[in-house]
Amino acid sequence: MEIEDERMRRWRLVLGSEAEPETGTTLSAADKSVDAALAALYDAEPGETGSRRSAGLGSSAPRVARWLGDIRGYFPSTVVQVMQRDAVERLGITRLLMEPELLGAVEPDVHLVTTLLALNEVMPEETKQTAREVVGRVVAELEQRLAERTRAAVTGALDRAGRTGRPRHSDIDWDRTIRANLKHFSPSLGTIVPDRLVGYARRNHSVQRDIVLAIDQSGSMAESVVYASLFGAVLGSMRALRTSLVVFDTAVVDLTDQLDDPVDVLFGTQLGGGTDINRALAYCEGLIARPAETVLVLISDLYEGGVREELLRRARSLVESGVQVIALLALADSGAPSYDGDNAAALTDLGIPTFACTPDLFPDLMAAAIRHEDITSWAAVNLAE
Repeated sequence: MEIEDERMRRWRLVLGSEAEPETGTTLSAADKSVDAALAALYDAEPGETGSRRSAGLGSSAPRVARWLGDIRGYFPSTVVQVMQRDAVERLGITRLLMEPELLGAVEPDVHLVTTLLALNEVMPEETKQTAREVVGRVVAELEQRLAERTRAAVTGALDRAGRTGRPRHSDIDWDRTIRANLKHFSPSLGTIVPDRLVGYARRNHSVQRDIVLAIDQSGSMAESVVYASLFGAVLGSMRALRTSLVVFDTAVVDLTDQLDDPVDVLFGTQLGGGTDINRALAYCEGLIARPAETVLVLISDLYEGGVREELLRRARSLVESGVQVIALLALADSGAPSYDGDNAAALTDLGIPTFACTPDLFPDLMAAAIRHEDITSWAAVNLAE
């Protein structure tokens, strides 16, 4: 009976007060507080600042701040983040996010960061420092999750990019050495007597690869901008890589000199606007000094506002020069947004792997690119898992 009562209680909270007769549930005082928090958001029609049951968040920042504090006490952080996004979209409280008191109450996540970045140009000066703190908290959490994996994957790929037949003991690749010497097994000794050693190349502290990240700032790519900026900062911290980070809409902005601080990079972006991918690739082309040692990652939904024929001609030229070009339709947990299928197919025909990638897979993708692996095959294996 207790299980059935709990089931009815949950349905009552989900469906609202109109379901009370059907569920036969009377809420406790604590549940009434939870119900009021839900009603404030979900009993109002999208775009309303009030509601049909005198709920709603109204237009008062203190009231919204209290509501944000309430839901953080009632629900886990993943649910809070969903409710925050719904509040921005349904109730039109975006402008209230420009108030420092409100920002102090939010549960920071990637979607909130994209909202703050979109508001950056109209945000009052007294709010910007609070906004930077919120963005900084999200960046720190993402770095903890992704940065070490990225450094490990890329460093391993660089260290193993070359092989040597006269390795130091610490550089011996035992797996390859054993496989290369199986024919030299000695039955009397019960072991392999190696004829040759296979080792990793000694670590090279010079720049071994050039990485160019070209990031589309259009509104649908907002989540990708956040992740790509973070990865750009991580790659930029590695001495064996020369990393450039370029963001674009109809104009191109080079943020490479800000890579030491991913928060600065993010606030250097301007979400929204048109898209000129050809112009971005033209700028990136000018950054390339060693085509055969360069990986160019274009992160875009491929909706081109410039001249499509010029875009494809330039992409072909980059591939033919030896640059390893990869087109990511998204770099996000939420998957690929709407994208231009014709341009995606055209780039694929040029030999440019084109697909969406999650942040968790991006370190392995970069490692495979640095090893000059077939990225199309890599994607077929890893994205199918």
